[in-house]
Amino acid sequence: MADPQAALATQLRNIEARTGKTLADFRQLIGASGLAKHGEIRAMLMERFGLGHGDANTVAHMAKEAPEAAGDDPLDAIYSGTKAGLRPLHDTVMQKIHALGPFEIAPKKTYLSLRRKKQFAMVGPATKDQIEIGLNAKGLPEHPRLKALPPGGMCPYSVRIAGSAEVDAALIGWIRTAYDAAG
Repeated sequence: MADPQAALATQLRNIEARTGKTLADFRQLIGASGLAKHGEIRAMLMERFGLGHGDANTVAHMAKEAPEAAGDDPLDAIYSGTKAGLRPLHDTVMQKIHALGPFEIAPKKTYLSLRRKKQFAMVGPATKDQIEIGLNAKGLPEHPRLKALPPGGMCPYSVRIAGSAEVDAALIGWIRTAYDAAG
């Protein structure tokens, strides 16, 4: 099964290898910068260290956390309470997505953002019974399970699933289309 915590650790190791800065170093730099807004911090990291959007976003997010919380699995918070039962379904979806090839995972408060050169999907709980997969793709064929979203959002389509039987060829095909377009 895909391990988001391991993916995050790998992402942070790669950032450290490229920049020579640890997460603790970034925390200190961000604290000394006087910047408070997430977007400002991300922009500074992109400009000063040449980080991509996803890497800068992850560092900005992780640097705001208390050091002892930085190693926690972000999925523990996303899939807590009434949504905890959706974690195995999330793991099934992520296992299929990982089979497509390499990508970055940028944990957010309520979902995971999946990126190549740009975001191609978002995965997180929609309700206590369903996971929602946002798809950043153009021109997907109409399908009863595929919901077209209003223009201007990050993802033009979304799909909600309630069981592993719905992680089928149609869903993986839509995700592959978004994955290929992002990269």
